[in-house]
Amino acid sequence: MRRSLKRLVVMLGMLLVNGPLPVLACTLSEPACLRAMYSRPSVQWPAPQVDAGVAWQELAPLPERAPAPEHNPYTEQKAELGRQLFFDPRLSRSGQIACASCHEPDLAFADGRRVSFGHDRAAGRRNAPSLVTSGLAGHLFWDGRADSLEMQALMPVVDPKEMAFSVAELVARLRDSTDYPPQFAKVFPGQALGAEQVAAALATYQRGLLRVAQRTPFERFLRGQAQALSDQQLQGLHLFRTKARCMNCHFGPGLQDNRFHNAGLTFYGRRRQDLGRYEVTGLAQDVGRFRTPSLRLVSRTGPWFHNGLASSLEQVLLFYNSGMPRPVAKGEQLHDPKFPVTSAQFQVLALDRSELKALKAFLQAL
Repeated sequence: MRRSLKRLVVMLGMLLVNGPLPVLACTLSEPACLRAMYSRPSVQWPAPQVDAGVAWQELAPLPERAPAPEHNPYTEQKAELGRQLFFDPRLSRSGQIACASCHEPDLAFADGRRVSFGHDRAAGRRNAPSLVTSGLAGHLFWDGRADSLEMQALMPVVDPKEMAFSVAELVARLRDSTDYPPQFAKVFPGQALGAEQVAAALATYQRGLLRVAQRTPFERFLRGQAQALSDQQLQGLHLFRTKARCMNCHFGPGLQDNRFHNAGLTFYGRRRQDLGRYEVTGLAQDVGRFRTPSLRLVSRTGPWFHNGLASSLEQVLLFYNSGMPRPVAKGEQLHDPKFPVTSAQFQVLALDRSELKALKAFLQAL
């Protein structure tokens, strides 16, 4: 311990006298060294361990809110209208299901279920992802079938297993209400209350959800509070960037890469089969690929994976530590061009028990 403190004092003295420090080679057993290394500006952090060709971005604080497109500029009035719509069960045919039914604020705008249920308690196929960073995503839904929040907003409304309504009926219901027409007239002056306006308001509300993740220990750490992370969490951060290879897919402010990967959980040819991105593109290489989820508030968004397969962060980490499942084609599948192949980013990590605990502690700080 004394050697570590002495080393920290010497390094800080070098920083004051000589400017930027050389790259340090810290071990997890040297918390003082790690703290000195990660107390620098992030541009001076050690390079992460990522594969060639990965266009990673440095970890960074979240913006105040997600950027809005020119055709739907952000206003507080529009966001408030979107909030009312988000929590209003009148958006569903039964009048009992709201957007918030599957995206609950207390659960980081996820729902805590393996898969969500909707109209007439029908079970869906997939886990409800958190919406907190949805405004930073280039594609929405696990399979990426929507390219914008505006495009995504009304898809659950018309899904027969979710809200089971129609856009025309929804618009008619809102126009016939006593509360919504005057509010829409204020927010969208000179425009009729229609599907485009409903989608714009819902999208605007979601772009402001970043604030939910702006009070976490990691966010405070990124904003200069060096003591916001414990020594164990700092060890987890270093593992996240290096040995655990997490920054191959989780980076930038949103801790996501806006890409699709096959994590070996397709259940191809079995009862739980889900072809993922293939259902959108029809491309054989997309079988089993799903959008990389954001890790912001990840400890509050379980169960995890697109099918809710993992019920604890320990299970999630064990999956990744093993390199993820790698299904082997047999019999007729040997000549099946759609047989899914687990993405190369997933490799056996060989993290020991102490390292897994540190990584979990870091994830809990996100």
